[in-house]
Order: sequence, then structure tokens, then C-alpha cells
Amino acid sequence: VRVPATNMLLGEGRGFEIAQGRLGPGRIHHCMRTIGSAEVALEKMCKRLLSRTVFGKKIAEHSVWEERIARARMDIEMTRLLCLKAADMMDKVGNKGAQNEIAMIKVAGPLAALRIIDDAIQAHGAAGVTTDFGLARQYASMRTMRLADGPDEVHNRAIARNEFKKYRDNSYTAKVEAERKTEGVRS
Repeated sequence: VRVPATNMLLGEGRGFEIAQGRLGPGRIHHCMRTIGSAEVALEKMCKRLLSRTVFGKKIAEHSVWEERIARARMDIEMTRLLCLKAADMMDKVGNKGAQNEIAMIKVAGPLAALRIIDDAIQAHGAAGVTTDFGLARQYASMRTMRLADGPDEVHNRAIARNEFKKYRDNSYTAKVEAERKTEGVRS
């Protein structure tokens, strides 16, 4: 396909740069979708646990489920805050400056949602893997998020390398030490 020079964006050979510029905002969007998916699964799980009785009491009253519900709520809120931080950093320092946070939400969002969806499936018993409740489809859809835009391993590697970089050049350690000395003076 021939594109007239007047229709070219940024310049010749810079198409990949444009595509890369869209990945950050796209990953924010995907993370928000994973949070929404987790919320739906948590709602289905709570309703199911409150509606079913086993051994003379509601399933929701069994401590294992209280633990899972609490963990699900915390996972959702932690993921939401990490997503908000990534979006805020993108606004303030751009995609490149927020790349670590973007990588973190790319991994953390789907992992949290998958744990919650899996617990919701468990709460529904065998019915959880049927098409009746939509949880199996939700799980399969969310599982693909761990592969789209690069697998978790690629993002984990980038996060780890950024973490190591802070300690290799000693600038981070020097900064922390300076902050400790300043705090000691204030005390």
C-alpha cells in the first residue's frame, strides 16, 4: 500500500514508535477491565455463598470463604491503586517514565482477577465451570490477558531489571541513606 507523504505521521520509519506510544494507555485500559472482571466475579461469589447452606449454615459463614472474600477485596483495591498510580505517572512523566508501573499492572491485574475468578468458580462448585454463570468464559478471557502485549515473564524481567538498576549504581542506596540521616536530624 502506498501512502502519500502528506499522510505520514511523525516521519518515515517511525510507525513502531507510534504503536509503542499506544501500549501504555492500552495497558491501563486492560488493567481497568481486569478490575471490573474481578468485581463481577466477587459479586457472583458473594451472592452464591450467601444463598447456599451446607452442614446447617450458609457457606459464607465458613472461615475459609471469609478469608477468600477478604483477600479478593484487598487484591482488587491494591490493583486499583497500582493502576491509578500508573495512570497518574503517565500523565506526569509520560509512558517511558511510568514503564515500570505499567509493567506491574500488566502482570498484577490479570493475576489478581484470575485468583478471584478461580475462587468464584470454586464457590459455585461444578456449576462454576458450566456456561450457566459465565465464570469459565470469564476465566478463559482473563487468562489471555497474561499473554497479550507480552507474557508475564517479559514484564517481570523488566521490573526486576529496573529494581536491580537502583542498587547497582548505588544512587538509590545513597538517596535512602541521605533520607535516613535527614530524618534522624528531625527527631
